[in-house]
Amino acid sequence: MSHETDPFAEFSEAFFEEAAEHVATVEDGLLRLDAGTLGVEGMHGVFRAVHSIKGLAATLGFGEVAAFTHEFESVLDRLRSGTMVSTPALAQLLLRSNDTLKTLLDASRAGRASSVPVAEETAALKAVLHGTNTGAPTATTAAVDATDVATGPRQYSIRFLPRPGLFATGQDPMLVVRELAELGDEVSVVCETTRLPAIDALDPEQCYLIWVVKVTTTAARDVIEQAFMFIEDDCEYSLRDVTDDPSRAGVAAFAPTLKQVAAAAVGDPKPVAAEATSIRVPTDKVDALVDLVGELVISQAMVNQIATTFDLGRLKELQDALASLDRSTRDLQERVMSVRMLPVATVFNRFPRLVRDVSGKIGKKVRLELQGAETELDKGMIERIGDPLTHLVRNAIDHGLETPADRLAAGKSDTGTVMLRAFHEGGTVVIEVSDDGRGLNTGRIREKAITNGLIRADEVLSDDELHALIFAPGFSTAAQVSDLSGRGVGMDVVKRNVEGMSGSVAVASTPGQGSRVRIRLPLTLAILDGLIVGVGGASYVLPLLSVVESLRPNPRDVRTILGDGEVLVVRGESLPFVRLHSVFGHPTATTEPSQAIVVIAETDGRRFGLMVDDVLGQQQVVIKNLEANYRKLDGVMGATILGDGRVSLICDIQELFRFTTTRRHAADIGATTVGAPEDIFA
Repeated sequence: MSHETDPFAEFSEAFFEEAAEHVATVEDGLLRLDAGTLGVEGMHGVFRAVHSIKGLAATLGFGEVAAFTHEFESVLDRLRSGTMVSTPALAQLLLRSNDTLKTLLDASRAGRASSVPVAEETAALKAVLHGTNTGAPTATTAAVDATDVATGPRQYSIRFLPRPGLFATGQDPMLVVRELAELGDEVSVVCETTRLPAIDALDPEQCYLIWVVKVTTTAARDVIEQAFMFIEDDCEYSLRDVTDDPSRAGVAAFAPTLKQVAAAAVGDPKPVAAEATSIRVPTDKVDALVDLVGELVISQAMVNQIATTFDLGRLKELQDALASLDRSTRDLQERVMSVRMLPVATVFNRFPRLVRDVSGKIGKKVRLELQGAETELDKGMIERIGDPLTHLVRNAIDHGLETPADRLAAGKSDTGTVMLRAFHEGGTVVIEVSDDGRGLNTGRIREKAITNGLIRADEVLSDDELHALIFAPGFSTAAQVSDLSGRGVGMDVVKRNVEGMSGSVAVASTPGQGSRVRIRLPLTLAILDGLIVGVGGASYVLPLLSVVESLRPNPRDVRTILGDGEVLVVRGESLPFVRLHSVFGHPTATTEPSQAIVVIAETDGRRFGLMVDDVLGQQQVVIKNLEANYRKLDGVMGATILGDGRVSLICDIQELFRFTTTRRHAADIGATTVGAPEDIFA
């Protein structure tokens, strides 16, 4: 339903966003309930979250959600009051119910709530309340539940008599009528006016009308009665099963249904996008933006005023005004970018449930540790990093961790650990997924790589190079295929998704001690601070946060190692060294290190040198996708347009470092040789 036809559309969007947060709160609480770490206040918090969803859903007319949460809330109420004790089976039931609630909310947002089957979960919750079920879904309880809910479509006649003073409480009787109509497909509504007084005695603030609703539904009586949950003190109602009443014949055939009338009035409701398209922004961030806009306006006015009466005597004044305008613009840019930043906890919070379910399914004991959940990342990447992390966590549990028996035999605790860790490093955000399991089987990876034709049998590779092969499409060393993993899909998808965000992924492993997958992502996909360097007449951008220092080396500081590769000695430390003109193919560039500049860069805690002709300055640059405009180039993460209008390539520091460690040169990376950057966009 569009905003033009649905007066509650704006509130509905806010409701769904708020409900999603409540659902996450409930899941977190239920996981702690299952682990026995949820205190009394926590239990109250879980109850309040479900209660809030129910109240708002009922107010906004989402009857299915309100009805389901009523049973959900009733069980939680018993738990918080101490009249019911939690068991693993009950915790499992409540987690399933929370899943159902989430599905129901998504479907309600798309206008398809009636398509979600909730009868089984509702019956299970009711059985718990009635003491006929402890939470575990069994065939017996399922049979009991089925008879408890419904035995097929039944027709009910509901007579609804609001009290005259109903309006004074702020209630709308039509909400009840509409909710009843939503319970079934065959609905007829008759309004009785027998209580209406004469016109001169009529009080417009009194409710005189009575409604009789006939509905054919599979809903149980209790579900129907829930329509009156917020109004039961202000009305009387009767509910009668008239399925076998001969007088029902013909009612459905001739009476227009309320749904039909509503559809005719407002048109068919259009599906609403299930994904949230908005960001909740803290008030202080909005206030800061408003302040900065004010300063920007003042700075602009100063520049305009000086420009209109400018002479050389006011040059210093103009420079100061422009500097102020530049500061305000930069601050405004940073503040606007920060609006898109969300904590990675938004993603991390899904994993306690995932780890619990996966570990329980395969019989492993797993402890999940989360670190750095407050680390902020661009909203766009937050939405895209979830699937890769899910692959990695599932792989860590399924392949990385040993069974409890194997761990005990290896002298470890029977409970394995999977850690998700996020932190800032060098202007990027690093997310690590690590485990303390058996580690990668390097020999097995090599055998599989030879079998798959990825490497030759006589090819010599380091352990790190062999480990990197797990990201090859279709590569898997699993002896058996399970429904969790083993088909060789997943790690290549992880790599592709991460690289699609201008990130990188690497794996490190120690036999018997575990593995660690490290994902490195830019803070944002749009802008970075760059160091502009000149090489052979072209300009390149180095991400400034990867730059440690720049220096002009003495001839004796550059040394050749065994005739293959060079190192730069900086204050007694030997660093790998790469000539940028050799990587990008600039024959006219400076080749003598003592006549050039070496920029010391750092990646993954390792430093290396990049030889350039000159350092031209610093500048914020807008990152343009190179692959979309040209093609993928080794050692390049994107392109940008500098302030003077020239196109410049942005160097990929990690890949350049790999050139130094694998001793790759221009001869064997010919695809990288592109000539002047301007050629790309010519």
